[in-house]
Amino acid sequence: MAMRLSGRQIGLLKEYMHDLVEQAKQEEATTAAFGYSSKPYRADQAISDLLAILDDRIESEGVQVGLSVEFLHHMWTLCNKANDQVQDTVWLQRSLDGEPATKARVRELTYRVLLEYLESLPENLRLSSD
Repeated sequence: MAMRLSGRQIGLLKEYMHDLVEQAKQEEATTAAFGYSSKPYRADQAISDLLAILDDRIESEGVQVGLSVEFLHHMWTLCNKANDQVQDTVWLQRSLDGEPATKARVRELTYRVLLEYLESLPENLRLSSD
């Protein structure tokens, strides 16, 4: 049985992604205020952080917001499949931009590329219950 990502699920993903980017901006500002530099950050870490917040939100809000444990498992599978493509695209974009690989910038790029990947999948592959 296949099911597609609902508009609500995509909206929640975008909200969580935005929250993670904002959190990274705040962390970077705090780090800079104390005179420290940010540690290098990679696209795979951004995906792991997204899956962690999904797990946390499903545990705390799951049914109320329309997310199930199965949704987390499907997202994990889709993120796993997308990982190489996402990492390559983020690396290329960062190289072209010439901007520093801050945590916020890497998250922003990663989540944009991941959403593009998810939206490019045929409907029957977006979210399946295998």
